[in-house]
Amino acid sequence: MEHPGSYLAQMRQTAPLVHNITNYVAMNVMANVLLAAGASPAMVHAREEAAEFAGLAQAVSLNIGTVSPPWAEAMEATAQAAAAQEVPWVLDPVAVGATAYRRALGARLLALRPTVIRGNASEILALDGTTAAGKGADATETVATAEEAARALARTSGAVVAVTGPVDFVTDGARAARIANGHALMPRVTALGCSLTGLVAAFVAGQPRFEATVAALAYYGLAGERAGAGAQGPGSFQPAFIDALSAVGPEALDAGARISIA
Repeated sequence: MEHPGSYLAQMRQTAPLVHNITNYVAMNVMANVLLAAGASPAMVHAREEAAEFAGLAQAVSLNIGTVSPPWAEAMEATAQAAAAQEVPWVLDPVAVGATAYRRALGARLLALRPTVIRGNASEILALDGTTAAGKGADATETVATAEEAARALARTSGAVVAVTGPVDFVTDGARAARIANGHALMPRVTALGCSLTGLVAAFVAGQPRFEATVAALAYYGLAGERAGAGAQGPGSFQPAFIDALSAVGPEALDAGARISIA
């Protein structure tokens, strides 16, 4: 894909308001990630206002990591409101295969037609209905084992599906790409995966969703590479990563993105 930096430039120019219903662990990290990247985050999860707020946003992200019944109701209402007002929304089906409650919620949210689904291999396999092991929010399957399930899920759901791991895989059911950017320390810092979902939402606000998702993943991974180059471990990686998100510009992304057509 040529010029992924153009999608970063457009996102920063518009500074989209991203409405996130995410988990307790991720809220602060995700807000800082979005601010550093150039977007405007909002964390609005109360069922009394979440659906209404979706109409004010340019994109929505929904994450079921620490879900409870009131939050589930807010997510479903928000997804419905976003779809009705043509606001793109991204689903992060955290540990969707772990319990019957999560499987049922995942199915209900999937039926509401997300714009993008971002998860690890185990989550994508579970959401597609393929048996997959899981260890909480951690993947026990490789990205490669989930590629066909991702293609199938994209075709049946109408969503762009992003399977993230050491090499990410993105498909809309017809096209597909792999993104090789990233750093080994990224999975060792909590909530960076969840925060990526919010970033994808920022990129797809007003932009072609397949290309914008690919660009978001390449940008995120490249920032991880920059941060990892000087980090001593997970503790020093996190602030360096926030700095790198701010420092990586469109030209650097064009030069550093490792994207291949699958």
